[in-house]
Amino acid sequence: MTENFQFTLDKTDAGARLGEISMPRGAIRTPAFMPVGTVGTVKAMYLDQVRETGADIILGNTYHLMLRPTAERVARLGGLHKLIRWEHPILTDSGGFQVMSLSGLRKLDEQGVTFKSHVDGSLHHMSPERSIEIQGLLGSDIQMQLDECVALPAEPKEIERAMEMSLRWAERCRVAFGEQPGKAMFGIVQGGDIPALRIRSAEALSQLDLKGYAVGGLAVGEPQDVMLRMLETTLPVLPVEKPRYLMGVGTPDDILKSVARGIDMFDCVMPTRSGRHGLAFTRRGKVNIRNARHAEDMRPLDEQSNCPASRDYSRAYLHHLVRANEALGGMLLSWHNLAYYQELMQGIRKAIAEGRFADFMAETMEEWARGDLDPV
Repeated sequence: MTENFQFTLDKTDAGARLGEISMPRGAIRTPAFMPVGTVGTVKAMYLDQVRETGADIILGNTYHLMLRPTAERVARLGGLHKLIRWEHPILTDSGGFQVMSLSGLRKLDEQGVTFKSHVDGSLHHMSPERSIEIQGLLGSDIQMQLDECVALPAEPKEIERAMEMSLRWAERCRVAFGEQPGKAMFGIVQGGDIPALRIRSAEALSQLDLKGYAVGGLAVGEPQDVMLRMLETTLPVLPVEKPRYLMGVGTPDDILKSVARGIDMFDCVMPTRSGRHGLAFTRRGKVNIRNARHAEDMRPLDEQSNCPASRDYSRAYLHHLVRANEALGGMLLSWHNLAYYQELMQGIRKAIAEGRFADFMAETMEEWARGDLDPV
């Protein structure tokens, strides 16, 4: 542990990067996957379990927490870490994505965004300064700038307007964040699917000398090849010595291909959301446990896994739980999926350390392509 935020880049293997973020609340091994704890809970999981899967950090959502239980109440109760019993680092997003995507009523201008709560219809105003204030009240270790995320496809003029607005908001967030020893604020590169705008955004944010940089506005409807092309355009412009975070991504395939291009941090609701709907990610690819073929299969999802949910429960039982809409089915599959994601990250880090990431990537994708075990 350290009193300051520090990122150490230990090794590179072609584009892939092995490193570590050191913070007062602990170290974050990179490449890292951050489970999403939207409202102070990683859905259907105990946080002790989340930690045991190998997670060094989780994500909290500013928009949802400011509405319930409110940032001020969380602060009065001692901060988010204390409230949810998670002593390790927490990254909070700015709330911008949810404001843009969930709110049925919003008014955007230079000062920020006024929006209607999806919970009770109450009106709220989120400025760059208020976003940073809320994240500070929550006690977040890594705070994100407020930005405007445009869903793709979109008109070039609209993408450029949002990108320029996000840059101005980044400067205001940096001033509002000030100096907070041991904590960090990350900027967010925008620019949609237009390479020149991505480069302009990355160059301007780099001038702010922030502690880290995220790539936002991807995985919002565009094909994977567009996302990867934007990473190839953007990442060479960002400082080598700062961590790079790809927001809201994604599938195991997305993660592998993004690590290959130089991404250090990921978050996504996919492992838990998929688990609650009966879909498991495994070393043999995706498994829909609802399918009838699993009804009398007493084999586990993955007998090689260290996770009890993966190793100790039969597919037949998981199939029964999911088909009966029992909560335990979603809990066990969420546990399995998060464990698989962390095992994947561990394998990625080991491969980079050994200088064999390309081989690891090819072997992993070949195993996915083999498909699930033959039916019994």
